[in-house]
Amino acid sequence: MRSTDTLTRAEIAEAIHRKLGISRSDSLAMVESILQHMCAALSHGENVKISGFGTFLLRDKGERVGRNPKTGVEVPITPRRVMTFRASQMLKDRIAEL
Repeated sequence: MRSTDTLTRAEIAEAIHRKLGISRSDSLAMVESILQHMCAALSHGENVKISGFGTFLLRDKGERVGRNPKTGVEVPITPRRVMTFRASQMLKDRIAEL
């Protein structure tokens, strides 16, 4: 069964507030700071690893030829950098238990 619910920044901040007892504004600032730090690291070409959760990896994709599915016309796809996520084994195991 798939869930359509989405965990938001506000919900993460609320969970931190309840668990640690710090103010809502401080917990939201903490979440924002962590996300900004992760974004900055990725934008500087660094991978981000969160132990027990997973790794955000950057990959360079070369130029390749794609095809318009409607017309069948070949179009070049420019080289670009993409981000991928590789879940840790611990996260995979926890998800498999559900």
